[in-house]
Amino acid sequence: MSTSTSLTSLLSDLASSSSSSIDLSSILEAAMGASTEGIDVTSAVNASVQAAEQPEVVWEDQVSTLESQSSALSTIETDVTNVESDLQSLNSLTGPLSSTTVSSSDSSLVTATAATGTASGQTSVVVNSLATTATAVSSTLASSSTALPAGETVTINGTAFTISSGETLSTLQTDINAAGLGVKASIITDASGVMLSLASSTSGSNGSFTVSTTGDTGSAFSFAAVTPSGESGSSDNSGGITASGSDASLTVNGIAINSATNTVTNAVSGLTINLLNASPGTSTTLTVAPNTSEVSTAVNQFVSDYNTLITALNAQFSDTSSSSSGSTSGQGVLAQDPIVNNLQSDLLQAIDYTASPASGSSSTSVPNLSSLGITMNSDGTLSVDSTTLSNVLENNFSDVRNFFQGGSQNGFADTLNQTLTGFTSSSDGSFTVDLSSISTEESGFETDITNFQTNVITPLKTQLNTEYSDAEEALQELPREMQGINELLGINTSSSGG
Repeated sequence: MSTSTSLTSLLSDLASSSSSSIDLSSILEAAMGASTEGIDVTSAVNASVQAAEQPEVVWEDQVSTLESQSSALSTIETDVTNVESDLQSLNSLTGPLSSTTVSSSDSSLVTATAATGTASGQTSVVVNSLATTATAVSSTLASSSTALPAGETVTINGTAFTISSGETLSTLQTDINAAGLGVKASIITDASGVMLSLASSTSGSNGSFTVSTTGDTGSAFSFAAVTPSGESGSSDNSGGITASGSDASLTVNGIAINSATNTVTNAVSGLTINLLNASPGTSTTLTVAPNTSEVSTAVNQFVSDYNTLITALNAQFSDTSSSSSGSTSGQGVLAQDPIVNNLQSDLLQAIDYTASPASGSSSTSVPNLSSLGITMNSDGTLSVDSTTLSNVLENNFSDVRNFFQGGSQNGFADTLNQTLTGFTSSSDGSFTVDLSSISTEESGFETDITNFQTNVITPLKTQLNTEYSDAEEALQELPREMQGINELLGINTSSSGG
């Protein structure tokens, strides 16, 4: 018997006592003098496990496809939500279509702002005089650290402040402001020295206050009222003085109005008028008009977000798009999803919306998007002719509002928004249902993978490690057994030769 035949017989006997999963050819190769000695247990186990994991590879591919579908669907859902937000803004009673601007024929005299929804039109304002604030000022001292005459009492609206020894303007200022009298004290410095200014917290005639000083009648510290021109009147240590404010006097559309402040809010509904300078006899025209710039921005934002959505949908059906896991013929992962098909179809139909004339009108200059300068391209995206849009906003604004909002917030914006809500509703929207279904299916495959690893692959790894390790130990014994066989063969050869 040859050595090779004996070794093969021996290895066959070893293998027959172990699992049939042992790669006998690999063992023979190692034993017969292959390039590597022994068995690479780790490589052998990994190769066997990899073969056993083939069902799991299929499941992992399916999970990858579902993940791609979920991601793509979530992105499209976000795009839809952005379009919905644009439509809701265009349909809102406090949105851009209700925004206004106010221009003034003389902004040095009068300016104004308008609340959302203020009716367009013109208002004539004549400012006869501005509202003033009651102000009084003390006599001038050398510096803020100069001590006030001790024992002197300053009385403001009946509240007395008795000056202590060493007290300064700063101390008196703090005491007055802490008393909450509706009069603010401030230290003013000019070229002649420092003085204490008292100003009513309320402008107009209702903000008047009294101030007096008592004590040493020869004291140089006293107060005088400040006239509207900014000059101080005479001081009166004995009886005190009254600092008076005055109301603004103006006419609005020929009606005389007095205002305690120079900000007039109740003369015209929705209009806040700011009086800056008096000019009796001079009429300033305030013009309230729609904020066409804000509307233009909102319309262009809608078009931009709509195009982003359409482009994302087109990518799912384009054969030139990069093929990804689960795609068909180079299309996107959602090409076979009926929701995406339905959404694309609904969007293209909605763009053909035609508006009815406003109540009381027999026709409208803005029946469709095209009349706004918005046209559809060959790929379904939209383009805006800014000149056409600007012209229609300037000349036919009411028809623009009617197109988007209808007679009761039921125009184009609401119609398309309602269509999209069927996809995005958090309770039963198509996206919500589809994403939930994908998540459930993905979880099922992930559970299968986990169970397969736990119940099949892990036990198999343990088994194979044991079997290949046993085979390796047996293989390591072969040299000694071969030596014994050779010695035995040598003895037999010697005997036969004798």
